Amino acid sequence: MEKESLKENKMGTMPMTRLILTMSLPAIFSMTILAMYNVVDSIFISHYDMDGFTAVSLAFPLQLLLIAASVGTAIGVNSLVSRKLGEQNFEQANATATHGLVLCLFTYAFFLLLGLFGVRPFMDAFSGGNQRVVEAGVQYFTCVLCLSLFSIIQVMIEKTLQATGNMIYPMLFQLLGAVVNIIFDPLLIFGIGIFPEMGVLGAAVATVFGQFCGMVFALIILFRKRHKVQIRLKGFRFDPITVKNIYAVGFPSIIMQSIGAIMMLGLNAIFQAHRSIVSVDVFGIYFKLQSFVFMPCFGLNQGLMPIFGYNYGARNKARLYSALVRGVIIAAAIMLTGTILMWTIPDVLLSMFGNESSFTDVDAATLMREGERAFRIISLCFVPAAVGIVFTTLFQAVGKGFRSLIMSFCRQLIILLPTALLLSVTTGVGNAWYAFPIAEAGALLLATVFFLNLVKGDFKKLH
Repeated sequence: MEKESLKENKMGTMPMTRLILTMSLPAIFSMTILAMYNVVDSIFISHYDMDGFTAVSLAFPLQLLLIAASVGTAIGVNSLVSRKLGEQNFEQANATATHGLVLCLFTYAFFLLLGLFGVRPFMDAFSGGNQRVVEAGVQYFTCVLCLSLFSIIQVMIEKTLQATGNMIYPMLFQLLGAVVNIIFDPLLIFGIGIFPEMGVLGAAVATVFGQFCGMVFALIILFRKRHKVQIRLKGFRFDPITVKNIYAVGFPSIIMQSIGAIMMLGLNAIFQAHRSIVSVDVFGIYFKLQSFVFMPCFGLNQGLMPIFGYNYGARNKARLYSALVRGVIIAAAIMLTGTILMWTIPDVLLSMFGNESSFTDVDAATLMREGERAFRIISLCFVPAAVGIVFTTLFQAVGKGFRSLIMSFCRQLIILLPTALLLSVTTGVGNAWYAFPIAEAGALLLATVFFLNLVKGDFKKLH
């Protein structure tokens, strides 16, 4: 009976546009909420202390590493579960989901050690000798990394349920965490009412508490509700083949997202070499604001990935191509909206961060002038990035995660960083922003080559 109902899985039968919207809208909503509470977090910190905001911006690569490891592993689980469901191999789908939850403990062990021993040396290396920045960064990221188990488990459960076509519960997990964080941010940062004034540490505590609430809700839903995959911890034994298949997609995804952390470190190093604190802050503000554009696009891809994986596993070429075309169109529309906002109201976006009393080393007028120019230049990459992101998701969903890794490596390390360094040395640090659209154009060209190779190869075997 279970097999019969799964044979009629909506990912193989529902009209494609409606399916994509059904699968993606909850994820788009939840990712937008996630972007909002990340931005709100930074806005509150910037209004409390701009040194704290600089610290969070400089050390954000550490958080990107956490996101890379947890989300990358979960993407590997998502891809394998959706493919096994498409093949009607339900036992292996269950085993994959169980392995995913157990792997969370190994991921956490690494970040616990990083939080205990790695944060201060990192801040000492990149703070430029500003001890206020060092202490703020140590407070924030020691807390976030040492208590990261909550977010790691929540992400794994979200991706596992999304692989079955269930997008509502993952949305609710993120929504709960976001709401809790947004409520407690001002209370703990500024010390409102009965709550103590904790500054930057308060922002970290609010973040972790929101993640804890989201994880508890996710665990309750996972074990108290019926799903198309079942977690079976009793008698669990590691299967090296399953782990290998998870990381065949997951490891390239981890490296791909970790490359983003290296890119941030590299750019901040370039800005520090030119003694341009304003560029560090502009980049930090941009990176928070761009999540309002990229997060909905990533939400779309959360809906697309199981559709790609399921129909690839079911060998349905027409539905696979249909999902790809519609996904590209929707992603481009999202990113075009972001481009328009960056060009028309950059001053409004920048003015949300900080006030005259919170600035120390950076003049507010200079930050506004440099920020407006940077936003307009960087946003030229948004639409080509939309196409590249959908292709990346396709490659991951069909088990070709290494191609996504190569794309990300070329975009952020081979092209972006050297171009930014060259532009900063030859034409001034203010022109380093042009490296973003140049890198995205190169990555899109590479994605096209990879896709045509799939069309002539693996996709020929589909019907």
